[in-house]
Amino acid sequence: QLQLVESGGGLVQPGGSLRLSCAASGFTLGYYVIGWFRQAPGKEREGVSCITSSGRSTDYADSVKGRFTISRDNAKNTVYLQMNSLKPEDTAVYYCAAVLYSGAVCYRSEDHYDYWGQGTQVTVSA
Repeated sequence: QLQLVESGGGLVQPGGSLRLSCAASGFTLGYYVIGWFRQAPGKEREGVSCITSSGRSTDYADSVKGRFTISRDNAKNTVYLQMNSLKPEDTAVYYCAAVLYSGAVCYRSEDHYDYWGQGTQVTVSA
């Protein structure tokens, strides 16, 4: 059974850092594009970042560019989202998603993705 499990969320002070992990089971992550999304209370889900199956291409929302870094370790079947200089407005439930696609670019549109994790809460507060 194909499954994605996020971890690494928690409570952090403004300016702090967290690293989220998205671990895959039941399939080989290396063939899939992975996206990270977030949803804050009362807001629509936002595409934060994505990475191609090869890892050669990434994309970021303007709101996180320069602060967040997406990476993948296909040997560990895991994708990471390193989040630095966190702000209160980064508070949300963060989800990872996967789609079987070997193209040269990735997309942050949620319609592009077929498989979703359950999410992990990130709270940035003093």
